[in-house]
Amino acid sequence: MDTLEKPSKSAIKRAMTELQDLGEQLVALSAEQLKKIELPEDLRDAVRDAQRFTQHEARRRQLQYIGRLMRNLDAEPIRAALDDIRGVSAVANARQHALERLRARFLADEKVIGEIAATHPDADLQKLRQLRRNALKEQELGKPPRAFRELFRVLRELDGQ
Repeated sequence: MDTLEKPSKSAIKRAMTELQDLGEQLVALSAEQLKKIELPEDLRDAVRDAQRFTQHEARRRQLQYIGRLMRNLDAEPIRAALDDIRGVSAVANARQHALERLRARFLADEKVIGEIAATHPDADLQKLRQLRRNALKEQELGKPPRAFRELFRVLRELDGQ
C-alpha cells in the first residue's frame, strides 16, 4: 500500500509566505510594469486594490488575500516576468559580464579586434578602433567615460544581432 506524504505544516506555511512575498513584489510594481505580466483578472484587481491601500492592517490582509489567490496558480511564469522586469535573468547577466570582459580585453590589447571581426563579420572595425583610442585617452586624462560606454553599447548591439 502506497501512501502519499503530506507536506508538513511548516512547509505549507513557508510556501504561503513565499506566495505572499511574490504578491508583495507585484504590488510594488508600477501600473505599466503590471500590464506586462499575464495575471488572472481577480488577482490583477486584488493587486490594484493593495496598491491603493495606505493603512497597514488593510494592506497586510490584502497581501494575504493575494497569496491565497496565488495558491491556485503556477507562480513560475510570474517569477520569470518579475525577473525580466528587474533584469535579473541569469542569461542576461552572463551575457553582460562576457561583454564587459571582451571590452576590457579589447582595451588592453588591440589584437582582440581580430576575434571581434571573426565572430561579427559585419562589425565596423574602424569605429571600434576609434572608440578604443578615445576610451583610452579618456582614462588617461581622467575624463568622463563617454567612449568607454559607447564601446560597450556597440559591442552589445553586435552581440544582439
